[in-house]
Amino acid sequence: MKKDNNQLIMTLLKGRTFIVLILLVIFFSFASSSFLSVNTLTMVAKHVALYGILALGMTFVIITGGIDLSVGSVVGLVGMLAGGLIQEGLTIGGKTIYFTVPAIIVLMLCMGCLIGLVNGLIITKLNVAAFITTLGTMYICRGLANLRSGGATFPNIGGFAGLGNVGLKYLGANWFGIPAGVYIFAALSILAALLLNRTPTGWHFLAVGGNEKSAKLSGIKADQVKIMAYIISGFCAAWIGLINTAQLSAAHPASGDGWEMNAIAATVLGGTSMSGGSGTIIGTIVGAFVIGVINDGMTMCGVSEFWQKIIRGAVIILAVVIDQTQRNLQAKMALQARNESK
Repeated sequence: MKKDNNQLIMTLLKGRTFIVLILLVIFFSFASSSFLSVNTLTMVAKHVALYGILALGMTFVIITGGIDLSVGSVVGLVGMLAGGLIQEGLTIGGKTIYFTVPAIIVLMLCMGCLIGLVNGLIITKLNVAAFITTLGTMYICRGLANLRSGGATFPNIGGFAGLGNVGLKYLGANWFGIPAGVYIFAALSILAALLLNRTPTGWHFLAVGGNEKSAKLSGIKADQVKIMAYIISGFCAAWIGLINTAQLSAAHPASGDGWEMNAIAATVLGGTSMSGGSGTIIGTIVGAFVIGVINDGMTMCGVSEFWQKIIRGAVIILAVVIDQTQRNLQAKMALQARNESK
């Protein structure tokens, strides 16, 4: 009977995020009569995509036992760089060059990857803690975003037809009634799931996070795996910088401020262990939906922004506590199984 109870508890713990999502939808649908309207669901989907794409990159980082606090600032920096290239171009030797939107997208994605590469190299080659490294790059990227325009906003990212740099706005538009970010989120989620679950590299991420020393002994290049995780995180953050700028139709240096917390919360809520070694993409996706529903639901119900921050912090702590409870129960059940087999 006790064994059956443990198995039932384990099943509930594994499905906790999905259960919480259903309960939240039910609660907010009663708390606000317009919560299930088409406009509200579209808004929630747009925000879920933003949090979700960031969380996809964060999932790989946390699985390897790291953390990336710089993603929110990368969002702001990429937005400002993209806005600057559209509005002012790039002046070299007295000549101003204007890039096409596809070229700007590629350049900004490369910028995100470069920041991730720098984070990864500092962490692996200089042995600086991930928390300290990414905290430092968080401030650097935010400072660079402000320096790009002296703290001002680039108000027009629509481009100029004569210069051939129009089109970024389509990343913030609705395609067939669904925000463009949702399609990008879906595509990146599929790629992330295939990478984590269907390739040897995915197993390497899990192995390094589970036991780095054992991973190295088995021939896995742990440093390269960690660097790749941070590159993926920077890549995802760059996408959000572009999408968010397109949605706002302007580039602001404060964009993405604090979004790293939403990404971490979604990842941990989705079942990725803060100690590394375990996590799933589908769990992160559900976690992003939970964060999106909580944030928009509380806003619609008129909950103060101050209380929202308190609740989000409590959610993160609770998620870690539940994760630890699950890990302890799994260890206990495994020990019981070994004792019974003797």
